[in-house]
Amino acid sequence: MLFITNRFPKGSIRSRKNRPFKFDLNNNAPSNSVFYCQRHPDGSMNEIMGENLMSELKKSDYRQVLLYIHGYSNLPDDVFEAAQEFQQLCDREKPKEVLVVPVIWPCDNDLGIINDYWDDQKSADSSASSFSRALNHFMQWRDQEAHKPDYAPCLKRINVLAHSMGNRVLRETLQAWNKYDLGAGVPMLFRNTFLVAADIENESVHRDERGRLISDASRNVVVYFAGDDLALRASKVANVRNKVASRRLGHSGPENMNKTPQNVYKVDCDDVNSRYDLKGHSYFRSDGDGNPGLVFKHIFQCIHSGRVFPEDPDQRSTVIRYED
Repeated sequence: MLFITNRFPKGSIRSRKNRPFKFDLNNNAPSNSVFYCQRHPDGSMNEIMGENLMSELKKSDYRQVLLYIHGYSNLPDDVFEAAQEFQQLCDREKPKEVLVVPVIWPCDNDLGIINDYWDDQKSADSSASSFSRALNHFMQWRDQEAHKPDYAPCLKRINVLAHSMGNRVLRETLQAWNKYDLGAGVPMLFRNTFLVAADIENESVHRDERGRLISDASRNVVVYFAGDDLALRASKVANVRNKVASRRLGHSGPENMNKTPQNVYKVDCDDVNSRYDLKGHSYFRSDGDGNPGLVFKHIFQCIHSGRVFPEDPDQRSTVIRYED
């Protein structure tokens, strides 16, 4: 499995091709460096460098790429487990369609949700500069490829799935990229961007808010939310305790759909989320028996077709329900 991270490794932070890579789990500080790596079936990892990772993606038999940005209180093994499960579901749905690439940012491993939550929120913000560099690396690699004598364009489509506080990482990364490297708006890089159980303010995706660049960078932005998401209730308590009062996007969906760009869609998952996860928070993968969940099926249909509602292009919302 290929992955990208700004977590510190053990030993030197100096990148070297094919060196063994191990996470320093006691260091939760975001690194300014970005490491492009590969994880093998036996759990060992090595650093392969940015150009090699991008070339591997281009050469891959898979038709599309899905960047998976995890939520808070996830250590690397948790992220790999979730990404591997999602990969297996995609392969089961249609082989060689979607290649999952985790983007791993440093979460806290302390006990206690309040400490973890605020440490992770700071880490999410601080990760923006390093991951914006990764986007810049991609643009530079693409330009370099275009000038090679044997140039062949990369036809793979790129999608993003941000879960929980991973949405904050995505939002701030695009802000940093635009501010420091672009200045005139972000390019449309992503076919679909899925904001699942998003732990950001519910007005974030309005046209005049910080999340507007997510819409600019994407063909489609799909917001999945559930009112009984217990993890986000704890998030809301943490924010109120620290005098930040705002409903979360993953609880209510966008505050006002009339204020969002036309490529933003919302999907109410309140009827199904708790069937996949006791907290009703990680409801985008499989059910308890390893079968693809209804939310996963909707995500995969969007990736496969490139359209959120193929039968009605003017539709912008839906409710996912079990059929009794």
